Amino acid sequence: MKRPSWDSYFLEIAAVIAGRSTCLRRKVGAVLVKDKRLLTTGYNGAPAGLEHCLEIGCLRQEKKIPSGERHELCRGLHAEQNAIIQAALHGVSIKGADLYCTHHPCSLCSKMLINSGVERVILKEGYPDELARQLFAEAGIQVITFPEK
Repeated sequence: MKRPSWDSYFLEIAAVIAGRSTCLRRKVGAVLVKDKRLLTTGYNGAPAGLEHCLEIGCLRQEKKIPSGERHELCRGLHAEQNAIIQAALHGVSIKGADLYCTHHPCSLCSKMLINSGVERVILKEGYPDELARQLFAEAGIQVITFPEK
C-alpha cells in the first residue's frame, strides 16, 4: 500500500470529520494544520446545545435559498468557522496554518481565514462563491484543489 502524501492525508481526515456534519444540504469538514500537525477540526452544524437541521429541518431549504447566497439565513456554523472557534476556545494560534477542507470556503469564511493568518487552503471541491476566490487572491492566499488540476 502506497503511503499517502501529507495533502492527501489531511484531506482524508477532513472527509472523515465531514461525516459528523448535521447539515441536510452539504457535509463539510475542515482541518487546520501547521508544521504537519493537526491543530483543530470543524464540521458544519448548529451551535453547541441547539437543535440541528437533521432534527428540525433546513431553514434554507424551506426558504428556497440557493447555495452561495444569504449565509446568515442558516442555523448552522460552517466547518471553517468551527475550526477557527475551536482554536480560539483552546488558545491555539492558527497564524501560518494551512486549511484542509472538503469544499471551497464561502466569502464569510474566507474573510475569517484571512484575518486568522491562514496561509494556504487545500480543498477537494469547489463552491459557487466568486467573491471568496477574489478575496483569497487579493490576500495572496494560495488555494489548491487536490489533486491539482
